[in-house]
Amino acid sequence: MTAPTHELKPVLVFDSGIGGLTVLREARVLMPERGFIYVADDAGFPYGGWEEQALKERVIGLFGRLLEEHDPEVCIIACNTAFTLVGADLRAAFPQMTFVGTVPAIKPAAERTRSGLVSVLATPGTVKRAYTRDLIQSFAQQCHVRLVGSENLARMAEAYIRGDVVSDEAVLSEIDQCFVEKEGRKTDIVVLACTHYPFMANLFRRLAPWPVDWLDPAEAIARRARTLVPQIADAVHPDNFDFAVFTSGNPDFATRRLMQGFGLSTR
Repeated sequence: MTAPTHELKPVLVFDSGIGGLTVLREARVLMPERGFIYVADDAGFPYGGWEEQALKERVIGLFGRLLEEHDPEVCIIACNTAFTLVGADLRAAFPQMTFVGTVPAIKPAAERTRSGLVSVLATPGTVKRAYTRDLIQSFAQQCHVRLVGSENLARMAEAYIRGDVVSDEAVLSEIDQCFVEKEGRKTDIVVLACTHYPFMANLFRRLAPWPVDWLDPAEAIARRARTLVPQIADAVHPDNFDFAVFTSGNPDFATRRLMQGFGLSTR
């Protein structure tokens, strides 16, 4: 027997800003029967410069309130910086909730590379995490992996997706360290280890000194979430979800308009 529509719990997608929309977009395709709540911790954005303990306390505190208020089916942490730091703590603090994490796609990059030269474009926080280095040790020992921590690219991506002009020179200065030439070989894969970055992928492709595969993990994250969310036959998409929450409580007009473009009202 099909459960009534109002019993379908929503999927909560969390990010420091609006980068997690890249994951939301893919998750909606795979889970059309579910409502979505998008949470942007814009009051804490960007996460890359936070001290680790302070960021842990902030994210865990936020989820204490979010889970009580929204009671989601599953939470997708669509932020490499947050999940590589706080993922284990979230699972320990809220064992009743299922968390789907976002980590740098180092394993698939190591499997796909032909040159053996892989770069990981991330925030400084993700680059310095032991979690990231453990992934390299576990899955990419045969590769030369360059970690590139961009101080400014997440902010640029936020501005870019809102329609602001971002200079080619500024973007190139953030990504140029990704391109390595070594013994006649060249970098052939760049892992986009921040969910903001795929929004700028076309710009990256145009500015790159040679073609590379820009590896976006959004689809893989959505597929993982789909396996953890019960599929209910003949379920109808609920009309009481599909909204965005901003921790600042005051998203600007461009952000509200962007949310509308993704089918989200703003609260």
